[in-house]
Amino acid sequence: MVRFDSNILVKKVCDKKNQSVSNAVYTIKYLHKAGAKIILVSDWNMNTPEHHTDSVTDFLSEVLQIQIVPLHTIYFKKQAKMNSLEKENIHLLGNLSNFKEEVANCLEFARILSSGVDIFVNDSFSNCHKVLASTVGVTRFCYACIAGFHFEERLNLLKNLAEASRKPYVAIIGGGNLYDKAASFQFLASRCQGFVFVGMMSFQVMHALGVSIPCDLVDRKAINEALDIVRLAQDRNVQILYPKDFWCQKKCDPKQLQVFPSHGILDDWVPVDLGPASLDEIGSTLTNCKKIVWIGPVKFVNSSEYTNGASKLTRILDKLGQNNCEITVVGAMASKLVRQEKSSLSFINIIENASVVWEFLKGRKLPGVMAVDRGYPSEINWNSIYSDPAQSLVVDIGSGNGLFLLEMARRRQDLNFLGLEINEKLVLRCLDSINQYDIKNGYFVATNATSTFRSIVSTYPGELVLVSIQCPNPDFNKPEHRWRMLQRSLIEAIVDLLAPNGKIYLQSDVEAVTIRMKEQFLRYGKGKLDLEYGQSEWLEENPFGVRSNWEKHVLERQAPMYRMMFSKSSGIREV
Repeated sequence: MVRFDSNILVKKVCDKKNQSVSNAVYTIKYLHKAGAKIILVSDWNMNTPEHHTDSVTDFLSEVLQIQIVPLHTIYFKKQAKMNSLEKENIHLLGNLSNFKEEVANCLEFARILSSGVDIFVNDSFSNCHKVLASTVGVTRFCYACIAGFHFEERLNLLKNLAEASRKPYVAIIGGGNLYDKAASFQFLASRCQGFVFVGMMSFQVMHALGVSIPCDLVDRKAINEALDIVRLAQDRNVQILYPKDFWCQKKCDPKQLQVFPSHGILDDWVPVDLGPASLDEIGSTLTNCKKIVWIGPVKFVNSSEYTNGASKLTRILDKLGQNNCEITVVGAMASKLVRQEKSSLSFINIIENASVVWEFLKGRKLPGVMAVDRGYPSEINWNSIYSDPAQSLVVDIGSGNGLFLLEMARRRQDLNFLGLEINEKLVLRCLDSINQYDIKNGYFVATNATSTFRSIVSTYPGELVLVSIQCPNPDFNKPEHRWRMLQRSLIEAIVDLLAPNGKIYLQSDVEAVTIRMKEQFLRYGKGKLDLEYGQSEWLEENPFGVRSNWEKHVLERQAPMYRMMFSKSSGIREV
C-alpha cells in the first residue's frame, strides 16, 4: 500500500520534470515493475467534479502511464481477497477525506485499511507532522513500513537544514504568527549567523528592538516571545536584519502607494511590501552567504498587484544560487515564485510544505517519520555516548524507568548498556540519572524499537551480546491485536544483529505473554536460537541478580515471574 501525496500527483498541471513529481511517480512505478500488487491511498479536495474518485483514477492513469482501477470503499477487502487483485493494474482506494476516522487515527479503521497489506510505503511527506490512520495507524499492522523515494528525498532536505558546516548560514523568515513559531528560533539560533525578517513577524521583532511602529501591527500575545528571540540572538551573536522601509497602501485609496521608513508609517497607511532600501540591504547582507534557508512568505496585512518584493528577493537568491550558495526555499508561495523566476544555472532546494518544517524546527519529532522503519533516530555518535564504544553492548527494549539498566551499568563496567523506550518523559529522567551519577557506559533513546532497532544497533561498533525484553504490556499481546511490540521485523533484526552465542532474555508476570514471546522467537528466529540450559520449564531465578522495578513489585506480592533465555548458535540447525 502506497500513501501518496495528492498535492503532488493530483494537480491540473502535473510537471514530471519537477523533482517531487518525478520521485513520487518513480515510487509507484518501481514497485509495479518489481511485481508488487499495489493499492494507492490518499485524500484530496472533494469540492470539485474533477476530484471525484473516477476522475482522480483517470488522471493518475495518465500521469503514471499505467491502468489505475478505482475501489470506491476501503471495505472492499471484506468482499474480495487481496489475491484476486491483478498485478497488471494498480488499485486506488476511495478518498480518505470521506472518513473522520482518518484524522482521528482510529485503530480499527487503520486495521481495515491495512488488512491484507504486507508492506506499507509512505510517500506523503507533507502529512508527516500529522497523526493519521493512513500514515501512522497502519504501520502497526504491516510487516514492513518504509519511505518512498519522494518522502526520503524531502526528509534528507529537512535533515540538511540542521547541518551548519557551511557558513555564513542565514535564515530568511517571513509570514506571521510568531507566538506559535517562537520555539523554532532556538534551533535556528544554534546554527545560523543571521536572521532576516521579511514578513509580518518583522513588526514583532522591530517592536522588541524599540523601533516605533503602529500599534495595530503588534501582536500583543507574542511580545514576550519577540523579546526572547532578540535576547537569544544577542546571546548567540546572531545578526538581526529587519526591513528599513515599506511600500504602503492608503487605506481609503488602495491604488495609492508610497514608500515609508519603518519607523515612520502613518496611521492611515498599511504596509504591503518590502521597500527598495530593505531589498538592497538584504541583497548586500546575503552576498557572502554560503547557506540560506527562506521560510515563510513576504506577506503583510494587505497585498498589492503593483508591488513585487518577493519576486525581487527570489532573483537575489537565484544569483546567489549560481555562485555556490546552498539555498533551501520553504513554503507554497515561495516555492511557486522560485520555480517561475529561477534560471537554469542556479540550484535551489524546494520544500513545499512549511508546516512540516516549522514542526521540525521546533524540535518535535514527526509522527509520520517515526512510524516508518529506519526513520528515527538519525545515526548515533557512539563516541560521545560511551567512554569505550568498542565494548560489547546490552540492549533493554522497553526500558521503562531504567532501574534495571542503570544498576547493570554500575555493576558491569566492562559492558555498554542501551535502553530503548517509547515514553520520552521516562527517557529524559533516565538521561538525568546518567548525568547525575556520571555513568559512562549507559544511555537511553526515546524511540519505537519495533521500527528502529535495526537502524540504531546496526551502527554500533562493538558486538551485541544481550537483548532483554521484560514485562511488555500484555494488552498488546492478545491474539486479536496485530500491533505488538514483538513483531516479526523486530525479532529478525535482533537475531541478525546478535553476536554468536549472544543471549536473549525474556520475562513477564503474565504466563501467556511469555509463552507468546517464546513462540514468536522460535518461529522467526531463522533456526539460530536455542533455549539456554535446555529449558523445559521457566527459569526459577533472575540470572543477572538485578531486578526491574516491575519485577520487584510482582515478587513483593509473592506472584510468579515467567523467565527464559535464548542463546544464538553459531550455525543454522534444521527446523
